[in-house]
Amino acid sequence: MTAEPLRLSGLGTALVTPFNADGSLDEHAVTELARRQVDEGASFLVPGGTTGEGVTLSFKEKIGNALLVVEAAEGRVPVVAGCGGNDTGEVVKLAKELEQVGAAALLTVTPFYNKPTPEGLFWHYAAVAEAAGLPIVVYNVPGRTGVNVTPETLARLREIPQVTAVKEASGDIVQIGRICAEAPDDFDVLAGDDSGALPAMALGAAGLISVAGNLIPRSMATICNTCQVGEYQAARAVHQRWLPLMEVLFCESNPGPAKFAMAEMGLLDAVYRLPMVPITGESEERVRSVLEELELI
Repeated sequence: MTAEPLRLSGLGTALVTPFNADGSLDEHAVTELARRQVDEGASFLVPGGTTGEGVTLSFKEKIGNALLVVEAAEGRVPVVAGCGGNDTGEVVKLAKELEQVGAAALLTVTPFYNKPTPEGLFWHYAAVAEAAGLPIVVYNVPGRTGVNVTPETLARLREIPQVTAVKEASGDIVQIGRICAEAPDDFDVLAGDDSGALPAMALGAAGLISVAGNLIPRSMATICNTCQVGEYQAARAVHQRWLPLMEVLFCESNPGPAKFAMAEMGLLDAVYRLPMVPITGESEERVRSVLEELELI
């Protein structure tokens, strides 16, 4: 019997990566945070991405972190493991290893700094697809990578059979609308910004890969689930309640504010890896004020 193709919808939480005081991976916290997500309604988990400080995890840590999340999920939800970089050869090696530890799909950001052409993007994703038999989620975040995956480029990437979804974090609602309108029925468009999830889903996106989901997974899942059944008024009410949190989590570079907020909530210790550093005192006050207003602390 042929397995059903993986479809991604609803809330996918872009998991933070907790560290110990000495900078090592906090394996216990990784496991507990992943279990909390599943228990509170996340539809899939995304370790090792931007929010997970994936670019400062060693190769071994990327594999170990993904394995911990896979084990914590216990098959209840799929794990879409971060598998990106600007060296295609290294990404290919990582893809093979992530497949071996049980990842259900790969979140593959466009190569950063190199600024590849659309032709380069195509062959990068083709190489990753050839290396591992997993579905690939194209991660478009031009604000960080310097390269935008246009609707035309994405249409060509869809020719690669394993490219089955896109995380659209361009912030361009017109582009997101075009991508949703042009996507075939078997291709999943996922919003990449919390505050833009509701309009993106109204345009046809299947779900969201979320930062705020680290703090409030049940509420972010509710926004996604109500949008999926067309109950936009209900989704709007939840969105409006939590919009101050969605916004303040980006008062400095992600995941700085998110980690600080989670530490205030007692979920982890706010430890970062350079070049990420603790947020400023002014930002701490802004985040703490929102947490208090929303009765999260």
